[in-house]
Amino acid sequence: MITLSLAEIAEVVGGRMHDIPDASAQVTGPVVRDSREAGPGSLFVAFVGERVDGHDFAAAVVEAGAVAVLGSRPVGAPAIVVDDVQAALGALARHVVRRLGTTLVALTGSAGKTSTKDLIAQVLRRKAPTVFTPGSLNNEIGLPLTALTATEETRFLVLEMGARGIGHIRYLCELTPPKVGLVLNVGSAHIGEFGGREQIAQAKGELVEALPPAEEGGTAILNADDPLVRAMASRTKAKVLLFGESDEADVRAENVRLTDTGQPSFRLHTPSGASDVTMRLYGEHHVSNALAAAAVAHELGMSADEIATALSEADSLSRWRMEVTERPDGVTVVNDAYNANPESMKAALRALVAIGKGRRTWAVLGKMAELGDEALAEHDAVGRLAVRLNVSKLVAVGGREARWLQLGAYNEGSWGEESVHVSDAQAAVDLLRSELRPGDVVLVKASRSVGLESVASALLETGAEGEVAAR
Repeated sequence: MITLSLAEIAEVVGGRMHDIPDASAQVTGPVVRDSREAGPGSLFVAFVGERVDGHDFAAAVVEAGAVAVLGSRPVGAPAIVVDDVQAALGALARHVVRRLGTTLVALTGSAGKTSTKDLIAQVLRRKAPTVFTPGSLNNEIGLPLTALTATEETRFLVLEMGARGIGHIRYLCELTPPKVGLVLNVGSAHIGEFGGREQIAQAKGELVEALPPAEEGGTAILNADDPLVRAMASRTKAKVLLFGESDEADVRAENVRLTDTGQPSFRLHTPSGASDVTMRLYGEHHVSNALAAAAVAHELGMSADEIATALSEADSLSRWRMEVTERPDGVTVVNDAYNANPESMKAALRALVAIGKGRRTWAVLGKMAELGDEALAEHDAVGRLAVRLNVSKLVAVGGREARWLQLGAYNEGSWGEESVHVSDAQAAVDLLRSELRPGDVVLVKASRSVGLESVASALLETGAEGEVAAR
């Protein structure tokens, strides 16, 4: 973080200083909420959680070198005390972002946010120092903590924004006002909480409403292939740039195909030129993510050749998102178990089929959470799609929703042993260990709460007679 005195921080957050012998003491290190990350020059933010009270670690963080604690009560150590710790953290982030004057890129969408954010960061950092959201820390706490890692050298700040209701993204934009806003798609993720796709579109569109007008440099980057996203052009005074496979898109892809190993290849067209891209990531759904990243990079001054080179060399930076690993015995494990919604589940199945061309394919799938009244229909549709794509075997893991997955496959014509229901992750591991053959390809995917990453881990341990080689 940029250097700030405790007196300045207290003024910014409206706090009261307690047990601070020197108000001019400088915070020169990171702002952290995990006491284990506290170090020399840091500021520790003490939240009261359901199980742990951060204030209890005040002595430990100060001993580790933290300059002070930002909390809601005195702690017997140097502290800035506020009424609302979350609001204070947000105020501090807003102050730092405005003081830095860095170009802030914010993105949202129902699916692909984290993968696209990682692509944007890998492209932009070839041009200038870039700070971006680690993993999926995209809420009222994770976003300001990320913003506070920026320094005077930071040119681009890329922030992923999540939402679980109307007003959430508007609030995040108030904390960290974006100059470039990207909306990827409006899908079914969290539809049970929002109440419908129109409500999801209303919430996601708060991002483009928060942008400055075009004459002040604001740019809204919208998916031309998603009607609900494209319609957001009417909700902003910013410049509008479209991406997608549509002929009307400003940044588009032509000649899209998948390599023999399931990696997308295409001709990238931008207003400044065209260039060829072959990605290291797996699945055709990454084409849209790459176009979104290309649109951001184009808007920020990069050429088509620079963008294409960066996209072709970009890797997956976040865990359990289409991680493709081949065991020494030839079994390939595709770990996409971080999260799931109907759109990402269908994309992962298509990627499985592309990777496993000519080989036996296994789809180990579990519950998609927060679908509300749409849950039965959406799970049924995924089970049906697995059959239509000729996935060799569907393993549905868990309770009611898993049975709906299997029922969809059954109703689509999976009569024999092509689909099976198991009670939990361990049962899935036992089944796979007994039936997998060299050369098989296994996809593991479900909502985060199901914890199916344990299945992928167990399979890789099973096959690790030597070192597991990641492709």
